[in-house]
Amino acid sequence: MDCIFCKIANGEIPSATLYEDENFRVVLDIGPASVGHTLILPKKHYEDVYELPDELAANAFCLAKRTANALKRGLHPEGLNILQNNGSMAGQTVFHFHIHLIPRYREDQIALSWEPGVLEESDKKKIIKKVREQF
Repeated sequence: MDCIFCKIANGEIPSATLYEDENFRVVLDIGPASVGHTLILPKKHYEDVYELPDELAANAFCLAKRTANALKRGLHPEGLNILQNNGSMAGQTVFHFHIHLIPRYREDQIALSWEPGVLEESDKKKIIKKVREQF
């Protein structure tokens, strides 16, 4: 496999590492959306959240909280986005699970918003039925 995030996570490619443990490497994004834009990378390859084992998923999101607090204390952003994309339609460009932490600053020009739609009663019932069956 020739996965760039595997190579970064396992130290084969140098990175601006903020934190590392046996399962993860936390690095500064080399194409940041804002000052302090950070990536959480598992050291083992999983394409997306659908492949991620439950325990590793829990640890990844706990690490996201820890990292968010470190960014808040260290850089003093006015807000923070935690973003995790799955599949090209959702904006995933590197197919190795990762979490973005994007510190937000006044007038940073980052657009991560959408126009709210309307959840129709008939759609709500269909969605609930289809999804509940999958649990």
